This record gives sequence, C-alpha cells and structure tokens, in this order.
Amino acid sequence: MTATNFTEASSKTVCTDCGIPLDARHFDDSSFQQVDPGPGPDIVLASFELQLQYCGVLEYFSQFCDTFAKDNSQVQTPGLRWLVLVNDRTLYPYLDVEWILNPWGYGSFPFRVRLDEGASVKFVVRRVNGGTSSSQTVGGRIAGRYWYNPAYGDAWRPHG
Repeated sequence: MTATNFTEASSKTVCTDCGIPLDARHFDDSSFQQVDPGPGPDIVLASFELQLQYCGVLEYFSQFCDTFAKDNSQVQTPGLRWLVLVNDRTLYPYLDVEWILNPWGYGSFPFRVRLDEGASVKFVVRRVNGGTSSSQTVGGRIAGRYWYNPAYGDAWRPHG
C-alpha cells in the first residue's frame, strides 16, 4: 500500500473535523462524596485509565457542591480545591480552581486535551484550611473518548 493509499484509507476511518477515529469509544465516570471539615486527603470523584496501546481525549468535566446547588450565586467554594490530574500532574489551566467552573447539569465549555497512550485521568477535590466548618456533598464527572492506536503496536505499518 502506498502512502497515498494509506492516507485515503485513513481519511475514511477518522472524523474529518477532529481527526478522531470513527470507532472511538466513550468514557464517562462520576461520583458524589462527603468532604468532612478540616484538611484531608484528596478525594477522587472521577477517574479513567487508558489501556496500553490506547490514546484518547478528555472533553469535559463538571462539578457539584451542595452549597452551589442550593444557591447558584455561591460559585466560590472556600476551603475546596478542584483538580484535574493527568498522570498525577495538574492539568493546565486547572491548577488551583476554588470555584464552580463547570456546574453539574449545565453544558460547559467543551475542550479537547489529548491523552497519550496509557494515560490516567482523575478529577479530585481537596479540603484545605478555611471554608465551611461542616461536611459538604461534592460531585465530579469526567468524560471523553478513547481508541486503539495502531502506532503503538499494530502488526501492520505502512512503508513510505
């Protein structure tokens, strides 16, 4: 197969807008947790781990905090830090989010963050000093797509 034929064949199997394979699968994970008063460990609200030879895209995350759910003007979440982690590193620009950026149940601004082979994604919340002195219910959700990437181990590779 020539390079031209390979390009023609691959163009029929990927989206012409975003380049993601048409047979990509979706991932979507979420949970609700109680955050007790006082500093504590990270609480994982949602996570997904790609298998080896798979890559993907993180497209969406959303947050829930019972204070915000009662009053939409309570956007700030004092004492809570929301973090999106890829391979245990904070994803820029979500380095130190202290407010409801993408409210649960509302459409948020979509984004596309490429996930390398075998990447792990976590959405966590951390209680830090300050904030409320009572327990809070929080929730988080992540969603995206993933697909097998033949560049990481397919038996057939085109010769150019």
